[in-house]
Amino acid sequence: MAMGQAPWDMAWLALAGLIAAFLVFSTVRTPLSAVGAGWGVGLGYFGIALAWVVEPFQVDAAATAWMAPFALFLLAAGLALFWSIAFWGAVHAPLRRRLFALAVTWAAAELARAYVFTGFPWAMVGYLWAPTDVIQWVSVVGPHGLTLLTLALAALFATAFGAGRRSLLPGAVAAVALATLVVGGAAMVPPLQDSTGRPVVRLVQPNAPQTQKWNRDWVPVFFRRQVDFTAAPATDGLERPSLVVWPETAVPMLLDNADEALGIITDAAYPGRVVLGIQREEEGRWYNSLILAEQGPVVTEVYDKSHLVPFGEYMPAASLFARFNIAGLAQRAEGGYAAGPGPRILDFGGGIGSALPLICYEAVFPQEVRLAPGRADLLLQITNDAWFGTFSGPYQHLAQARIRAIEQGLPMLRAANTGVSAVIDGAGRVLDQLPLGEAGYLDAPLPLPLRVTLYSRMGDLPALALFVLLGGALFWRRRRTVR
Repeated sequence: MAMGQAPWDMAWLALAGLIAAFLVFSTVRTPLSAVGAGWGVGLGYFGIALAWVVEPFQVDAAATAWMAPFALFLLAAGLALFWSIAFWGAVHAPLRRRLFALAVTWAAAELARAYVFTGFPWAMVGYLWAPTDVIQWVSVVGPHGLTLLTLALAALFATAFGAGRRSLLPGAVAAVALATLVVGGAAMVPPLQDSTGRPVVRLVQPNAPQTQKWNRDWVPVFFRRQVDFTAAPATDGLERPSLVVWPETAVPMLLDNADEALGIITDAAYPGRVVLGIQREEEGRWYNSLILAEQGPVVTEVYDKSHLVPFGEYMPAASLFARFNIAGLAQRAEGGYAAGPGPRILDFGGGIGSALPLICYEAVFPQEVRLAPGRADLLLQITNDAWFGTFSGPYQHLAQARIRAIEQGLPMLRAANTGVSAVIDGAGRVLDQLPLGEAGYLDAPLPLPLRVTLYSRMGDLPALALFVLLGGALFWRRRRTVR
């Protein structure tokens, strides 16, 4: 199942693993064995799919490397509890409905995983379709609706295998359902747009390894590299960029102390403007922020990250962990970062239009995009994926950024410190990118907004209502009169 996630992208192998999980469930008969099966499936899945979690602990290996195996096991074991509850619930359905009851409870558990304890919807089951056209269904039913469809499909195939030669009907229904998903997804892919005459944007990727990013000897090297990329001549055939995008925490100082640096940056970008990640302090609170600046320097827009990474940018129960000298891995102030007021839309002007900013982790949450006060013209993600290593984490993060673009029908600009920086259109196509682990910049015309999707209007409420209705139908037992 884990092979369906990036960088493996083996969707069909993942589907086979999912069907096998249903077949395992079909053998259980008691609630306790169902809990064990669900937890075991979840532990194996999350342990492999989220193996990149050990990478942040290697940045300061002398102090934190010992935590890595514990962090991976505890995260995988904790997320597996959601699945164990789903398996436990499904075993209480009438025997003939149990596989489909599991599809509903499992999808509901994935929905809960996206919200409970601030949420962690990384590596959701429905994401196994990311490398295929089937992923286009998220524009209609959202990621949780696609997860339900995927699990129902696996239940159909498991039913067909269980029926054996006794009945061809379950297998035929499963084949038709799979064909509907595949053909329907392909039919929903919008045609590629003509970007002639569109404003040009430039994404800057300094490739600053996390072990060197805040080193005093390396800070000026990375700063100058980004300035040089910003000032570089326009790419052949394109105009000078109207907007230059630097990644998360790209400037190594607080905003209040950055006038000289911002002057250098905006002069290099002129006549365009610059979006960049920077930290700022206000009344003793530190924020992980994004700003829009123009020559002067003048800062015209500020956005503070609102959905912070627990155990990374802040510590839950900080006073308790402080007794053991344990702090958030990415926090830059005692007690961690403070959260901003929430999603907001920034006016970039200059033909660019309005943008919804997402700083790193925020692009993992479908609901974060829908909480914005209105519809923007594009999504803008700045991130520092150097924390995620060089194997699976950055590619999974990119895949989720693509899915956010499909859900909303909006283009996304993605500037990542070590990669993968990308220009993505509203169909989730990566139009241009900078590879992982390379320093450079790319110029590209800004894609136009595409469709206003059903999911962008309705969000997760239809999926939640469907879970309730299906759950009621599958778990309902007819009363019998006993004489």
